[in-house]
Amino acid sequence: MLFELPYQRLLILTEGSLSMFSAKTGVPVLRYRGRDCVGVLDSHCAGRPIAELVDGVPDVPIYATVAEAMEQRPDAILIGIAPSGGRLPDMMRRHLTDGLRNGLSIISGLHTMLREDEELVGLAEQHGARLHDVRDSGRIMHIARGQARYTRAKRVLTVGTDCNSGKMVTALELSKEAVRQGLDARFVATGQTGIMIEGWGIAIDHVISDFTPGAAELLVQHVADSDMCIIEGQGSIGHPAYSAVMLGLLHGACPDAMVLVHRPGRVLHNDWPDCPLAPIRQQIALYESALAVLHPGKVVAVALNTARMAAEDAESAVREIAAETGLPVADPIRHGCGKLLAAVRAHVGI
Repeated sequence: MLFELPYQRLLILTEGSLSMFSAKTGVPVLRYRGRDCVGVLDSHCAGRPIAELVDGVPDVPIYATVAEAMEQRPDAILIGIAPSGGRLPDMMRRHLTDGLRNGLSIISGLHTMLREDEELVGLAEQHGARLHDVRDSGRIMHIARGQARYTRAKRVLTVGTDCNSGKMVTALELSKEAVRQGLDARFVATGQTGIMIEGWGIAIDHVISDFTPGAAELLVQHVADSDMCIIEGQGSIGHPAYSAVMLGLLHGACPDAMVLVHRPGRVLHNDWPDCPLAPIRQQIALYESALAVLHPGKVVAVALNTARMAAEDAESAVREIAAETGLPVADPIRHGCGKLLAAVRAHVGI
């Protein structure tokens, strides 16, 4: 479950996808491991100030080529996108081959395994570089036994109304706030980006489906003696393609409390234009009923992702969803997590 990231001068590769929602690996790594990032590789916006494109990240330069970026003395390239299907886009390959020829290691969270790419393997061997497939956690074959219910740690799971809604960021911010309040709280990474940030975890969507709940159980047991563990959710329970991974997390982690994450204004599943989102109250009921067969966990708060919304629109969304659900509502980035964590602590009694 441990992933060593021994690099301190990362280039984040986004090539045509440098935005808050397209670079869903690169932007969080910039935000939470910014001290280890020296630049971005993206020929589509090279030379522009990064603040024009994404919020809340260090002011690192954007380069068009590896050759230009070598002035920063990087030691690795981190692939900063997580496209549907997890395949390596052809337009990124030249950056990877150029990087390897310059001795840079490659860090990937894609389903496409770098170690199975003969050209990349050959270049890595020739130039003394390494290939890291973060999604590969080995062959996990642990069958869940419902043992997560018995941990000392109170278990909190971020669940979403859709994919790409902000479940990982919400979990990270909740963890930071819990530590600030004096709790022994642990962020539990279940996806490649979270693993890159935290340094350990299991990419749950790369586990054979029979063992998904078991992998979640192993993760929770790894931090069983903490005060609280905040587990990063994946997919969503009503998603036409990615519901299974969320159900596996629910049953494997058996959360005491859930925080629902939602992007205001989204009415269709992201990239599924003929699949409307279920109403929020219906989704809350679905999460609670799916979990209830094993454990009586509840959705206790709603975290909104109001990135790129005007302040007045964000506040209006908070009021609207609070009225609709009767739950505390806040954007973890815009408002902080104090209100959300207070609801969690009140529910779990810590």
